[in-house]
Amino acid sequence: MTPEFIDQIHTVSAEDWDRLVPSDYPFARHAFLSALEDSASVGPRGGWRPQHLLLRDEEGRLRAAMALYLKDHSYGEYVFDWGWAQAYADHGLDYYPKLVAAIPFTPCTGPRLLAAGEEAQWMPMAVAALNQRCRETHASGWHCLFPADTEALLWRAEAPAERTGCQFHWFNRSYRDFEEFLDTLSSRKRKNLRKERRQVQEQGIQFQWKEGAEITQEDWALFYGLYQLTYLKRSGRGGYLTPAFFTLIGERLPENLMMVQAFKEGEAIAAALFLFDQTTLYGRYWGCREEYEFLHFETCYYQGMDFAMAKGLQRFDGGAQGEHKLARGFEPRLTQSFHCLREPAFQAAVEDFVERERVEVLGYREAARARLPYRHRD
Repeated sequence: MTPEFIDQIHTVSAEDWDRLVPSDYPFARHAFLSALEDSASVGPRGGWRPQHLLLRDEEGRLRAAMALYLKDHSYGEYVFDWGWAQAYADHGLDYYPKLVAAIPFTPCTGPRLLAAGEEAQWMPMAVAALNQRCRETHASGWHCLFPADTEALLWRAEAPAERTGCQFHWFNRSYRDFEEFLDTLSSRKRKNLRKERRQVQEQGIQFQWKEGAEITQEDWALFYGLYQLTYLKRSGRGGYLTPAFFTLIGERLPENLMMVQAFKEGEAIAAALFLFDQTTLYGRYWGCREEYEFLHFETCYYQGMDFAMAKGLQRFDGGAQGEHKLARGFEPRLTQSFHCLREPAFQAAVEDFVERERVEVLGYREAARARLPYRHRD
């Protein structure tokens, strides 16, 4: 078996690639990854150069694959290693480029080594291929970000450093509706959430859901404008994704899309875009024209929770960071990433760092659990 690295996903057919994806998780599918490339949201200019790994058997059949990128920076990863890069620079070494097995701009846990349930068989060969590619490209090392929990067990056996993170997810415990969810909260928290939703209504704001093919080109144009406007307000620069990306996922992944639009006096003032599969809702992008009291919470969280309950989805991944989610019932959940650096001294330093950091993250998770609004916690 000789590993093959390709610089565009269209080298592989969607049928062959998707046959390896173990579920309907949308971000690992050919349609999502190709939309990133075809829209120029990733590529050499953006510092995400595709290096996708393919593993074939002796008959030439594709048996495993991995979305892989050669990175010139650490933007859009959500596992922050800027300090590691600075330490390299302080010692006259280059941290970039580095190889990253991840979904660009998407801190959602999911499959990274795609092997149709045969990950254990192909993992050692995949890791050997990553080490080989680091030498060939002069990358400082490789990193696997946010693998699924079951896959993390395999990475743990192969990677010298495991980093622990914490996100906030909401779990649908078979609630019939939002009121049944509220009944699980303490009295004070229940009143606060009702107040927030009521105040949005009292401002005359109404909401509409659109799924898949219901989302028109006009909707995409509106959404992109709001998305860019909000990015500019927050960071002084535009978002990572181009207008074409949203149009392309609308065409290629309609069964996985839901857009919430907020209206005031008939004018669209905000929108949020979610992806979903059979079990999970993923809150991904949002934007607003003007700021209104509790508009963000309603559009990005409460409307998503309503949708998850209506669809019978088990979990709502609201995205990275955001302690304000705790008061709204989102629970702390650990994530993993795996790291292998070629420079031995820095690898040892990183291993020591992630061990000490893990103790802090575990303590943070326990403190976060103590702040949950539920009357009775599992």
